[in-house]
Amino acid sequence: MSLRIFNTLSRELEPFSPLEPGHVRMYVCGMTIYDLCHIGHARMMMAFDVVQRWLKSSGYRVTYVRNITDIDDKIIKRAVERGITIRALTDEMIEAMHTDIAQLGIEPPTLEPRATEYVPQMLDLIKQLEARGLAYKASSGDVNYAVRKFPGYGKLSGKSLDELRAGERVAVQDGKDDPLDFVLWKAAKESEPDDAKWDADALGFGYGKGRPGWHIECSAMSCQNLGETFDIHGGGADLQFPHHENEIAQSEGASGKPPARFWVHNGFVRVDNEKMSKSLGNFFTIRDVLAKYQRETVRFFLIRTHYRTALNYSDAHLNDAHTALKRLYTALDLVAPAAVTIDWAEPFAARFKAAMDDDFGTPEAVAVLFDLASEVNRTRSAELAGLLKALGGCLGLLQDDPRAFLQAGAGLDEDAIAALIAQRAAAKAAKNFAQADQIRQQLLAQGIVLKDSAVGTTWEAAQ
Repeated sequence: MSLRIFNTLSRELEPFSPLEPGHVRMYVCGMTIYDLCHIGHARMMMAFDVVQRWLKSSGYRVTYVRNITDIDDKIIKRAVERGITIRALTDEMIEAMHTDIAQLGIEPPTLEPRATEYVPQMLDLIKQLEARGLAYKASSGDVNYAVRKFPGYGKLSGKSLDELRAGERVAVQDGKDDPLDFVLWKAAKESEPDDAKWDADALGFGYGKGRPGWHIECSAMSCQNLGETFDIHGGGADLQFPHHENEIAQSEGASGKPPARFWVHNGFVRVDNEKMSKSLGNFFTIRDVLAKYQRETVRFFLIRTHYRTALNYSDAHLNDAHTALKRLYTALDLVAPAAVTIDWAEPFAARFKAAMDDDFGTPEAVAVLFDLASEVNRTRSAELAGLLKALGGCLGLLQDDPRAFLQAGAGLDEDAIAALIAQRAAAKAAKNFAQADQIRQQLLAQGIVLKDSAVGTTWEAAQ
């Protein structure tokens, strides 16, 4: 079976093949960078990390563009509150984001354009839209998009114009011809700092001082880096409307061509049945979570649910993910993996591939890993252990040292544990089983689980 992807635009699973044979071009809407990233942001970046990893595993060359929004009302407000420049704030937050997501094994995109680097391209796109009668200058000084003049508006969200409401990320401005119209260029305000303003006149456009609206940046950056039409456009489900709907209106309105063939959206992370978000105050930063859980546990927690399904966040679910992942690492600790090249005709590998080719079906792919781990435990096969590690690697899993993973978080250092294991072995040899059991319980109370086997005693952290 060839790869099939659920296309939000058609609301169907569709066979995938790239426009350019062997080369996939993918654009994903990234972070608005004014604070630390939370686990909901990690879920989005993880979803498309898995997508690009599987595309590469399938033999494609991938050009993956994930943008950074580094000019926005919230960014301006936070920089003013802290008394620093917008650039100082965004540089700080971008560095923090890179540090946090690297801990989760999220690979960097091919390109990571910043919105502020593409203002001339945005202005040029606005000028094209104005020439086609799709943009107009309002009495407020803003330049707006005339939604009702674009015949296809609403095709992504599946709603008619009369059902839709204005959905800008910023406050609705006066001077719109229609409440649904959205801002392409925001006229400068006296109260805003100078580094939040660009002089469009000096750049050769007649729109005065201001800054770009949110939606126009992605149309400009995707077109500049991937062409007028590319293969996959991704982002969180909350971006489907208005952001991605508006991107289609802008890009297609300017070029007459659809910007992307496949629109892919990941589900929300929820806490107590509400979407995790900073506005609701129910978020946990990536750093909060990594302070409590191993990095690969968090990655496994995010991956084992299908990317389009809502993910429930709780300590109980993360603890369960850790326990499950330990089962896989225990198999790799039992048998040293051989170096293997994946043969996709091998039964376990074929099942894994079929799962991933069905809209990146990670739950079914993870189930294959557990079946394979059981077979490793039964056969003690180094080749199957190698296959387990290699298939896990397609998801960015099982690449740590098994013993280090299993022993992480222990309450004692290794020398102290080794000394107590030796004391226990001596007690058992002397048939002092009460003392041996007491040492086992002493270690368990400090988060150390002993495992006896024919080759000796090993240990791992209890959780």
